[in-house]
Amino acid sequence: MQEITMFVLKNCPYCRQAQKDLDALLADPRYRNIRITKIDEGENPQLADQYDYYYVPTFYLGTQKKLEGALTRAQIQALLDEAAAG
Repeated sequence: MQEITMFVLKNCPYCRQAQKDLDALLADPRYRNIRITKIDEGENPQLADQYDYYYVPTFYLGTQKKLEGALTRAQIQALLDEAAAG
């Protein structure tokens, strides 16, 4: 099981929607062991600058960028499926 890192901004509507979708998906027992670290780039700019992305939300699986920008619930679920399998 790989770790997911999620980059967000506090007032970003896409980030809020992604978090809402993520919360709903994480209710599924298949995903209970996935560790997700959420980083607000506004609160942790030095940490965020160490990663290569332009838009939020951005999801990394391990060290690989997987999703960036406005996302669908299906895209987030596919990432969770990949994390659960790996």
